[in-house]
Amino acid sequence: MTRQQTAPDLYKSTQHRCPYLGDQTAANLLVDPRFDVTPALYDSLISHGFRRNGTLYYRPHCPGCSQCRSVRIPVNHFEPSRSQQRTLKRNKDISLELGAPRFSEEHFSLYRRYQSNRHTGDSMDDPDPAKYRQFLINSNIDTFTVELRIGRRLLAVSVMDHVANGLSAVYTFFDPDESYRGPGTLMILKQIELARRIEYDWLYLGYWIKDCQKMAYKNQFHPLQAFCPETGIWTTVD
Repeated sequence: MTRQQTAPDLYKSTQHRCPYLGDQTAANLLVDPRFDVTPALYDSLISHGFRRNGTLYYRPHCPGCSQCRSVRIPVNHFEPSRSQQRTLKRNKDISLELGAPRFSEEHFSLYRRYQSNRHTGDSMDDPDPAKYRQFLINSNIDTFTVELRIGRRLLAVSVMDHVANGLSAVYTFFDPDESYRGPGTLMILKQIELARRIEYDWLYLGYWIKDCQKMAYKNQFHPLQAFCPETGIWTTVD
């Protein structure tokens, strides 16, 4: 009788140019894609700095660089700044809807507009709906969507996971023509409210690099904790 494998093997990906720090080389630790990642296992993985892309589970493991940090907000200690309070006030006409992850032309059209505006010409700016499904629809985890609407018009979508005592924001995209509303900030504020209503402690925001301007918005939410792979400890970001 063979012993059932209880922990997945990890593999290192090939090296590639870092999409956030152009002078650095990136690589990831990958969970064996043949392994059945259950929600309980993902709870453990995310608490150790892993994230997911569809059904691919990974953590940065870059040669010569360790700036990528998984970050989370302790939602019960968060207080919105004056700027964030203004964002909430500016968006009092916004409604929020929760749903199951699914492919819809409305979502995909907004996703394409967002990527064309924010990631022109890179790997994210791809019109293939199959890659969109693989990235945001395929999931082995308890996943749902958050929609923000102005009347009936779609403003923003966030794909989210339930994890142990928290929510994890997988990916958010929004109408680039409505940037004056601060939809990215608004979505995180709504996610914090949702986590509190469920009586969770954490909102996981993905990876953060201190010296990357594209990720600077995450450091506008305080307190913010970051995971250190070398020590296995979450510590508050200054």
